[in-house]
Amino acid sequence: MANIGFIGLGNMGGPMAINLVKAGHHVTVFDLSAAAITTLVNAGAKSASTAAQAVTGADFVISMLPAGKHVEGLYVTGEQPLFDHLDADTLVIDSSTIDAKTAKHVGSIAAERGIHFIDAPVSGGVGGAVAGTLSFMVGASESQFDRAKPLLDVMGKNIFHAGIQGSGQIAKACNNMLLAILMTGTSEALNMGVENGLDPKVLSEIMRLSSGGNWALEVYNPYPGVMPNAPASNDYQGGFQVDLMSKDLGLAMDLSEQSGSATPMGTKARDLFNAHRDKGNGGLDFSSIICSYQK
Repeated sequence: MANIGFIGLGNMGGPMAINLVKAGHHVTVFDLSAAAITTLVNAGAKSASTAAQAVTGADFVISMLPAGKHVEGLYVTGEQPLFDHLDADTLVIDSSTIDAKTAKHVGSIAAERGIHFIDAPVSGGVGGAVAGTLSFMVGASESQFDRAKPLLDVMGKNIFHAGIQGSGQIAKACNNMLLAILMTGTSEALNMGVENGLDPKVLSEIMRLSSGGNWALEVYNPYPGVMPNAPASNDYQGGFQVDLMSKDLGLAMDLSEQSGSATPMGTKARDLFNAHRDKGNGGLDFSSIICSYQK
């Protein structure tokens, strides 16, 4: 069993760390939230008073943080940069969703010190984190990927080697841009059907089993009452927040500008989610975008 330092125990990181504990790994955790640490300790993890203490002597370090500036600060530029506390050959798995440029930069600094740093952002939401069925998009060398995979298999079901460092973040940006486009389009179609007299359940089933079928219609319907377990049927609580989707669409647009890629639908989706967020809906699940279409 591996010695793992885990930093960042939020809605995603906490369940991921718990699954590692359940698998028998020795997990030492740190988070700014004392309550989050307590939850992990109750699950069998060991607590640390600082991030540096959490990673001392670790074979693997896993981080799940809000943005690129936090990742760079944790490992490189902070008061106690973790790269100063890691043994050579330690493998760092950063599962934060950040810009590819920062992932590559932090990875290059790690390599100079003999430390392995890979980007492994996830898809699958809180439910996937709890169930251990996340999808991981990994930017790493072949040997780094092979070394990380046994741990990723504990936390996820679909483990993809996207390419070299930074590739995981690029794949995540592409995936979430498409997800935003699908959710806005699904919401638009459902709303139009309902406003023209159709039952949302009937219309959802028609489209799900026809050429308009997609992930939102299969498992994440945005119309209240169609799927009892979807956030839409719980006042859009839980799930993947609008704030996070807006952030991810910003990363996608930055990426499109760097490559000169045409993203007219991605740009429109970003504008729709940003407008929805700016109306005070940032804490709601992203499927609440359907509310912006309703009269």
